[in-house]
Amino acid sequence: QVQLVESGGGLVQAGGSLRLSCAASGRTFSTYDMGWFRQAPGKEREFVVAISWSGRRTYYADSVKGRFTISRDNAKNTVYLQMNSLKTEDTAVYYCAARGSRWFGTEMIPDECDYWGQGTQVTVSS
Repeated sequence: QVQLVESGGGLVQAGGSLRLSCAASGRTFSTYDMGWFRQAPGKEREFVVAISWSGRRTYYADSVKGRFTISRDNAKNTVYLQMNSLKTEDTAVYYCAARGSRWFGTEMIPDECDYWGQGTQVTVSS
C-alpha cells in the first residue's frame, strides 16, 4: 500500500513558477514509476509527465515540454514537479500517481495507476 500526498499548489501569475511535491508512504516507493496528471474544470484528467522508478527516464506531454521538469528522490520517497513559465491554461488540480514499474516510454494511462494522491490546486492568473 502506498499513500501519496501532494503539496505546493497555489496561485501564481502567468510566467511565474511553482514546485509541487508528492510525498509517498511505504518502503516500496522506488519500485514505482511516478506520474503527474491534471484536471481542469469541465475537462477530463490529462497526463502531464512521468518518471521511471530509477529517475533515469522521463516522458512529457507536449503541452509542458520545456517548461516543466519532473524529478524524484527515492531516499526521501518524494517526486517533484518544477513548473516554470506557467500559463493560464495550466490551471487545474494536479494529481500524482504511482504505477508498478513497467516503463514503456510513453504517457501514463490513468487506468494503469495503482495509487493516487488527493490533488493540489494550481491557479495561474493573467
